[in-house]
Amino acid sequence: MAKFEIIMPKLGESIIEATITKWLKNPGDTLEEDDALAEIATDKVDSEIPSPVEGKMIEQLYKEGDVVPVGKVIAIIEIEGEDDDAGDESDNSQQKQEAAKDIPAKKNEETAIEADEIVEGDFSSASRFYSPLVKSIAKKENISLKELEQIKGSGKDERVNKDDILNYLQQKSEGKTSAAAPKAEAPAAPPPRMQPPEVKAGGGDEIVEMDRMRKLIADHMVMSKQVSPHVTSFIEVDVTNIVNWRNKIKDAFLKKEGQKITYTPLFIEAAAKTLRDYPNINASVDGTKIIRRKNINMGMATALPNGNLIVPVIRNADELNTLGLTKKVNDLAGRARANKLDPDEIQGGTFTVTNFGSFDSLTGTPIINQPQVAILGLGAIKKRPVVLETEQGDVIAIRHIMILSLAYDHRVVDGALGGMYLRQLRDTLEAFDQDTQI
Repeated sequence: MAKFEIIMPKLGESIIEATITKWLKNPGDTLEEDDALAEIATDKVDSEIPSPVEGKMIEQLYKEGDVVPVGKVIAIIEIEGEDDDAGDESDNSQQKQEAAKDIPAKKNEETAIEADEIVEGDFSSASRFYSPLVKSIAKKENISLKELEQIKGSGKDERVNKDDILNYLQQKSEGKTSAAAPKAEAPAAPPPRMQPPEVKAGGGDEIVEMDRMRKLIADHMVMSKQVSPHVTSFIEVDVTNIVNWRNKIKDAFLKKEGQKITYTPLFIEAAAKTLRDYPNINASVDGTKIIRRKNINMGMATALPNGNLIVPVIRNADELNTLGLTKKVNDLAGRARANKLDPDEIQGGTFTVTNFGSFDSLTGTPIINQPQVAILGLGAIKKRPVVLETEQGDVIAIRHIMILSLAYDHRVVDGALGGMYLRQLRDTLEAFDQDTQI
């Protein structure tokens, strides 16, 4: 009988370990292909590990509650076949490809995998989707992400498939392509990090250890402030037309669609479509290069019941109508709070929207979600007396007013560009048609 190793898979960008929360199969259990073996949890999502083969579990290498680095063997399955063949089958399995797709080879199996070690074969920052097979071929042939991004794909949305990468390799061997793997560059020295002041607890003070998700959020926020020089611009918006329209249709919408319509999808729709005219705001920075993103993938910051924050992503948000965005926002927000998001749903954002108004805050100065270059804050909608210009002269009227705040990376977004984006977004929202059908 042959032995098959079950590997701890990678569940998303920057995730280097997961906790085994529950074993669903035990040693001696017979397994069918795709049977769930264990439940695992990361800082962002929960998931199950399916069995890629039929056989019998003969060993569990970790206990429930253990934190396991990505790429480590967690269980052994006995399958039909000879031992000599088992290695080939294991190496070529989809499960192996998925588990090890971003992990460099390690000679010392007991060495813990640290975040800064995941360098070679790391496709987490890719601008488009690559299948595990394509990634596996790229790693085997020493094709870097930068080189892979140059290959023109023939699949849907210009995806690179097996034939594309094999054709590229053939052309490369024949000298018909000038693209070559870039020479490895020496990593830039990290900026000096300020040492926090020493803090001592006093009598009666309560000391609470941060959970892993809060630690990651803290590190990410500090890193963002160190990387990007933040500037925040503000603008007031009269959203009376939007408020009146929503009040008019919300009951009928709830009855027809079975869910509520909030203001969030309306603001996301306007923000996404305005980005079409400002590609330098839908961008990232790579050294001295500005990467203007082809797709507009809107992250929506969502508060979780435990007080932490997660940012699910609406892909190609500018291509969705109001109804589509409303359903997408409700679905992602609901599953985020229930911890049921898929790993791919929290990756690939190009711009983020965060809603201070849901907690009645007038405005805020959000921190950029790296590697993006801007984030939009939505303030609370309040009734205010404002001056309106009419044909009969100026009048004071009660209007629904909110404040938008745009925090942006001053390396690539100047005050003029940030201001123009906010102004066009304001004009779009204020011109909302109260007769809009949904």
